[in-house]
Amino acid sequence: MTDQKTPHSQVYFPRFKRVFQCLTLSTCLVLTLGCSAVGKSNTFTFVPDLPPNFKYELKAIYLPLEGETCRVAGKPDFWVSFNKPNMEYVSTAKIELYKTASNCPLVLNHVEIKVIGVFGPGRSNSSYDYASFAVRPELLERQMGTFRDDETAEFFGECMWLFRTVGPKRYLIKLLTCKKMDAQGNVGRSRPSTAYTLTQLAGITVRLKIKLSDEEEPYMGDTWVKQPNGWKRCMGKGFEDQHAFCYGNHKDFSTFRMVDERVCTIYPDCTESKDETP
Repeated sequence: MTDQKTPHSQVYFPRFKRVFQCLTLSTCLVLTLGCSAVGKSNTFTFVPDLPPNFKYELKAIYLPLEGETCRVAGKPDFWVSFNKPNMEYVSTAKIELYKTASNCPLVLNHVEIKVIGVFGPGRSNSSYDYASFAVRPELLERQMGTFRDDETAEFFGECMWLFRTVGPKRYLIKLLTCKKMDAQGNVGRSRPSTAYTLTQLAGITVRLKIKLSDEEEPYMGDTWVKQPNGWKRCMGKGFEDQHAFCYGNHKDFSTFRMVDERVCTIYPDCTESKDETP
């Protein structure tokens, strides 16, 4: 977006100075010239701190300014995306607080981050969950996100891999789930999220720090049995049984295949390379 510039006028009479300043501020707010206040930046920088083999996509969601009735392309909101599959990947994202699209003045309302984990070389060997933060003109103090210092806000999450098998050969795949975490490492039940005001965000860095859990767990209960060195997959009624619940049978186990075609009997400590067909 090309920023519009307030025409510069020299003030010759001191008694007009206050009037001129008020008009300048009003023009800035009405035309959304890229400032939330005089002298404030119209952008902030999002910086993800992710585990190895993780990446992100981001969607900044805008709404018309309060009191505006305009819409962009007939939609109630307007999105700006980063790192979609057809885009060049950027490690950080510079996000505008105010925009104008189709002559409609917009303000940032929500930022959605798609946290993507990769567990294998195939195009489908990945899974994702979401983190987000809301952006509002005003917030109660208890609703505001935390700041590491005057220039950096940060929020936290912990992601865990859940594993399951699919198909008649029982390929092992993983599903990612992410939960909110505080600065002390206490994990909550909801997804990573927080909130900031427009004034707080101007010119700062927002950092999302994601930790990957050391533990992995079965995606579905009563399908794997915990062993001293890992998990074994219950056989169920046979390899054609896609759910294959244990139902108390903790003696009959099946093999399964990793995405690299290794045939295993225990996860994650698979050291086998068997040829028998599961």
